[in-house]
Amino acid sequence: MAEQTLKQVRAAFGEALAELGDSIPNLVVLDADISASLNTGKFAQKYPQRHINYGVAEQNMMIGAAGMATLGLIPLACTYATFATMRACEQLRSFICYANLDVKIIASHGGIEVGWDGPTHQGCEDIAITRAMPNMTVIVPADAASVPALLHQAVTRPGPVYFRMGRNPVPLIYGSRQKFEVGRAIRLAAGRDVLLVACGVMVSVALDALELLAARGIKAGLLDMHTIKPLDRSALLTAAEGTPLVVTLEDHNIIGGLGSAVAECLSERMPTRMLRIGIPDRFAESGDPTLLFKNFGMDAVSAAEKIASNLG
Repeated sequence: MAEQTLKQVRAAFGEALAELGDSIPNLVVLDADISASLNTGKFAQKYPQRHINYGVAEQNMMIGAAGMATLGLIPLACTYATFATMRACEQLRSFICYANLDVKIIASHGGIEVGWDGPTHQGCEDIAITRAMPNMTVIVPADAASVPALLHQAVTRPGPVYFRMGRNPVPLIYGSRQKFEVGRAIRLAAGRDVLLVACGVMVSVALDALELLAARGIKAGLLDMHTIKPLDRSALLTAAEGTPLVVTLEDHNIIGGLGSAVAECLSERMPTRMLRIGIPDRFAESGDPTLLFKNFGMDAVSAAEKIASNLG
């Protein structure tokens, strides 16, 4: 596979955030003692009066964000995926989503890509939790290039938004001319033998799997479903029509995330055989991310082998 340029999605977030502060004067950034991890330092330096570090107190941060939103501010509550959606789940649900407040949850360290930090810090259930909350929008960018446009739309979109990122550098997929729209999937490849639907870091894995499948004579289509909620049902149904197998790829538990969202849509409108590639119904492990992906069959080679065997 060709050499790829790598960049952290969370680094791109920090850069885009500092620029957003210039154009959106009511934007405020809240941290839970992880400013370095989420790269909010540039914003804090430029706008010290618009940055608050709540410390290791995510529940308080969510309540504070809700209060600020009622005053016309747009708070970005920044923390790790596990803490945003589990430690502060009640506050997120009952004080932000129930009131449909303009709070944006910026979460890093989603999935087993976190690696050595282990199950306590690997956010593998966060998408399932947030997409079940009414009024919530769920966005999972695939690379650093997609962050500025999707983040701007997330900030200016009415209501709660969950913006999910991984920890490690990922390949750059998109060029400067690519257009992004929340709620609109991007079709990266067309093929009638199988349709792949991926989000986040798994989009680059899916692209590598496409090459391996093509070497076997299998023509695969690919959708970057960067918005899990609202799901682009139209793009999914159009791409899946006439396709014997739809495969979802996500760095998340296969229960409740992208795979479930796709299965729900297809079962209601176009019943199609499916394969869900992701974390099975179990806790992950601490270790090298590359080895973890291979262990769970989430690397390109394993994914291509699973897909080919399901088409045989």
